[in-house]
Amino acid sequence: MTEQATNWAGNITFGMRALHRPSTVEELQSIVAGSDQVRALGSGHSFNRIADTAGDLVSVADLPPSVEIAADGRSARVAGGMKYGAVAAALQAEGYALHNLGSLPHISVAGACSTGTHGSGIGNGSLSTAVSSVELVTADGSLVKVSRGDRDFPGAVLSLGALGIITHLTLDIEPSYEVDQYVYLDLPRAELHRSFEAVMAGAYSVSLFTGWRGDLIDMAWLKRRVGRDGGAPGATWHGARAADHAMHPIPSLPGDEATQQLGVRGPWNQRLPHFRIEFTPSSGDELQSEYFVARDVAVEAIKALEKLGDLIAPLLMIGEIRTVAADELWLSPAYQRESVALHFTWVNDTPAVLPVLTAMEAALAPYGARPHWGKVFTTPPERVRSFYPRFERFQQLQAKYDPKGVFRNEFLDLYLD
Repeated sequence: MTEQATNWAGNITFGMRALHRPSTVEELQSIVAGSDQVRALGSGHSFNRIADTAGDLVSVADLPPSVEIAADGRSARVAGGMKYGAVAAALQAEGYALHNLGSLPHISVAGACSTGTHGSGIGNGSLSTAVSSVELVTADGSLVKVSRGDRDFPGAVLSLGALGIITHLTLDIEPSYEVDQYVYLDLPRAELHRSFEAVMAGAYSVSLFTGWRGDLIDMAWLKRRVGRDGGAPGATWHGARAADHAMHPIPSLPGDEATQQLGVRGPWNQRLPHFRIEFTPSSGDELQSEYFVARDVAVEAIKALEKLGDLIAPLLMIGEIRTVAADELWLSPAYQRESVALHFTWVNDTPAVLPVLTAMEAALAPYGARPHWGKVFTTPPERVRSFYPRFERFQQLQAKYDPKGVFRNEFLDLYLD
């Protein structure tokens, strides 16, 4: 009997003919070379069929974990199947850090970088912008390395798994630093509209949590880089009041699963995510969507969604607003655009959520909203392709690395053709 596998949320059951768990790179190369159709599975934190296949599904989680710090202390070569939490802990133990982390430390490095996953901060690029080289097994089983400065590099880092299966990535690192975190409650929407740039620049990383209904933003999470972001904020901030106990992004849930708040200093890896590595932040019984708009039209885009609040709120667990710095990666949702990411965590009810997404995408259409590659969206393929000026160049790159379409699946066929 074929082993059954689902993504983390449980809304996708993979249709593979076999699930492989290689324990060495050589074993992975042999599997890929012998397959006519194969996809990689990381931590399963995508919410659509981007990782699905009717052929061979390969988990990279059992490949040997490794974090190799370069002699100059400026980079680290890491196994792609490792989770960010484990990589971050290993770096911190040696006195090093990454520039940023996503809200979940439970996601794999290769999967996150391949889909444009990010943290927050107006000066912080997505997680993939820290990559200086990527090593992957291509369709004939060869091991190929693409490095910053190579002609193919801007298309090879954030490549949706279309070029091969990533075994290792080299990440930019820096000396370790401390972060303190403050949470503020009930930020007036009018103040956000009026002072958006000041609000989002209020700390090294700022996240706003909202139910998209009413006159108040539920919470603002400020992650301040100690020694860089000035003195501690006060009892109020832009009309919001400081929380006096630990909060969870979903206000009704207990805050003990979240990273430490109330201004207590701690290492970067224990503050930049929203959730502690030792906790699973939820059962996974949810759907997620996210749209990237240019920062200079973000307020207008936010106002457009606020008009749909009564449609959004009944199905929404929580919404989040974050910033992402522009980059030069061809398929990045932040490609050449200082961006604001509008995130939605939904109840796990696909038939009910999809019509809401269609309405939201119509409202966001004037603002060129690019959907997150790993989340649920209904934007037509031709419109998605129109968002990326180098899309044709990426299509050529995909054909170069995988001329027989070994790494293609229905998702890639839909959006890459």
